[in-house]
Parts: sequence; C-alpha cells; structure tokens
Amino acid sequence: MEIRTFTEADRLDLRYLFGRAGAGSPSESLWGHDESEAAVYLEPYMDLAPASLFLAVDGSRLVGYLAGCTDSAAFPSESERMEKAIKQYRLFIRVRPAAFFARALADLAWAAVRRRPTASDFDDARWPAHLHINVAPEARGSGTADGLMDRCLEQVAEQTGKGCHLQTLSENARAVRFFERKGFTKHGPAAEVPGLRHNGRRVHQQAMVWNP
Repeated sequence: MEIRTFTEADRLDLRYLFGRAGAGSPSESLWGHDESEAAVYLEPYMDLAPASLFLAVDGSRLVGYLAGCTDSAAFPSESERMEKAIKQYRLFIRVRPAAFFARALADLAWAAVRRRPTASDFDDARWPAHLHINVAPEARGSGTADGLMDRCLEQVAEQTGKGCHLQTLSENARAVRFFERKGFTKHGPAAEVPGLRHNGRRVHQQAMVWNP
C-alpha cells in the first residue's frame, strides 16, 4: 500500500472513487446528486489544497483518500461550498435534491421549535485543520485508513503545531471508534443533520478534535 499526495493525473480516478467509497455508510448519498456532492466535498480540495489531499494506492488501484486542509479559515466553509453548488447545479429544481432540501427546511423548523441543535460549520482556532476520509469497501480493515490518517496528522503537527477537527455521524459507530483510536475525542453534543436520513431515521453530526 502506497500513501502519497494527489496529482492532477489522479483527478478522474479520484472522482470515480468518490462516487463509490462511502457505500454502506449513513452518508453514502446526501441529496442524491453525485456531481454536486463532489463539488462540495472533493473538488475544492483538489483545486485549493492538493498538498493535503492524500491517496492510498494498492498496486495500480486507488482505494482510499483523505481530503484535508491545515487552515480552515483560509478555505471556503462547507456552507459556502454548498451554497455555490446549489446555485451552480440548480438543485432546487432537481427532483431528489429538491426533496432533500425541502425536508431539511422542515427539519430546521422542527428543531427550532424544540430548541434542538442542528449541524453547522466548525470554527475554533484551537483546531484549525480539518479532514474528510473515505475508503473503498474492499480496502476497509486493511490498514488503509490508518495510513491516510497517520500521514495527514503528521503533516498537521509539523506545519501548524495545532490541532485538527472533523465532523462525522454519531450513527456511524465504526467511524467514531476508528477516530477515537487515532486520538480524536468528541467535542460538544451531537446535532441533527437537517434533511438527511439513514434507514428512515434522522442522523446526527458529531464534532471530534485531535491535539498533537
């Protein structure tokens, strides 16, 4: 297994992996439009932070990736990226995305009435770096995720001397256990993700932090 940084020649293969790496997880598909989801959660990292985009390669196959950024303040927020994608891909007039966002608005209203927290951007100078990680189903349990995380956290410690944060779903127990094993701890309460369902149930975003 080779862990290396992204190059422009990897763009098509990585884009293909993005479409299948989350299979079986609660966040496998968000609003049902792969191209715009990639525009939020993958392409900005290829374009703006390629030195913090790590790939796991098994032979000639790309089997995992970690998209990160050492300074989130200098990177477009998730809300900004999502707003741009909604406009660019006209998601409110596409059937599946429109249904998702309509449900999200209803969830926001429901949470406001009950005074329950909802998922939002993470902003804390103590943990300026952030990451997302995805591994193909056939490579899970092979040490691929460990290799990607170790490379990323080494970079964060060397370049910033500060901490790192991530957002995961509390319903994804396997992911939570993995992040805890890598030294991350839960930070704050889990908050409902408006619009998102897994097996028909609401899901919740959990922030986790790591210190070098």
